[in-house]
Amino acid sequence: MAPTLPQHNHPYKLMAIYKFAQLPDAEALKSPLAEFCCGRDIKGTLILAPEGINGTVAGSPEAIDALADYLFVTGPFDDRLVGAEVKYSFAETAPFLRMKVRLKPEIVTLRAPEANPSKQVGTYVEPENWNALIERNDVVLVDTRNDYEVGLGTFQRAIDPATQSFVEFKDYVAQNLDPQRDKKVAMFCTGGIRCEKASSYLLSQGFEEVFHLKGGILKYLETVPAEESRFNGECFVFDERVSVGHGLELGTATLCRACRHPLTPADRASPDYAEGVSCPHCVGETDKHAAAAERQKQMELGRKKGVAHLGDEAARIAAERKAAKRAQAEASRERNKAD
Repeated sequence: MAPTLPQHNHPYKLMAIYKFAQLPDAEALKSPLAEFCCGRDIKGTLILAPEGINGTVAGSPEAIDALADYLFVTGPFDDRLVGAEVKYSFAETAPFLRMKVRLKPEIVTLRAPEANPSKQVGTYVEPENWNALIERNDVVLVDTRNDYEVGLGTFQRAIDPATQSFVEFKDYVAQNLDPQRDKKVAMFCTGGIRCEKASSYLLSQGFEEVFHLKGGILKYLETVPAEESRFNGECFVFDERVSVGHGLELGTATLCRACRHPLTPADRASPDYAEGVSCPHCVGETDKHAAAAERQKQMELGRKKGVAHLGDEAARIAAERKAAKRAQAEASRERNKAD
């Protein structure tokens, strides 16, 4: 049986999963997996690739438990997903609108075929052992996340590669790390998937001792007491929470609705910040502001009229995006008239 959590009094159970595994039959697995999920009203996104599976879905607790059995025991994956990194949580409202099973070349895009965690991977370090490792003077500590994530929080002494996408990590390694000089390299990311692949890449480039944080920052913040923590700031997450702190408590960050950049309280206090319209990170990008301003206007009108949104965060975001597209189209028509 797959691991499960005690049931809570919440209607929705979420499963976040990733596993690097040999799935050369990913295309054949797609339709049966989609049918299984849709038949049980499970919604979210799962990515299948020849290198494994990655994604987050939600449904009733019974449906998610059934999906766990399908993935790990009874389904066509055989035992290839056993040992997957799985996180369960619960929610009062449905976090997703539809079910998608997507085929991709990679579950985390690096475009480096030599990086194959199913064949070689660095040494996993449990959260409770992480502090001792990263405090060693002979260890180079590298944050494998993107610059906007690092900006919210990172570990003490960690190097920020200043990447805007994971694909750029290869260039950072080539230009800044040397297997002859950097004998021990430790890496981390949000949930463990990027640094696991990064560790495989470094091994393929001749680095001898490579370590990565098992379960990522999220597992560290969940496991390590705040008074012992070496993580400063908050951790960016790819859902409606935006950021979390120690104990996975809700953080203080929000998202700019114009550019989707995470905003700290200091960002929101900036004169360049206008709620729903612009922020210090996109203030000069005027093409985004007309659509954002119209979207914010419609939201405020709806609030004044007491009009509820569609019932959950995912629906609200979908409505905002639809409004933004409509505003962009209207702005384009007005420009064409002026011309």
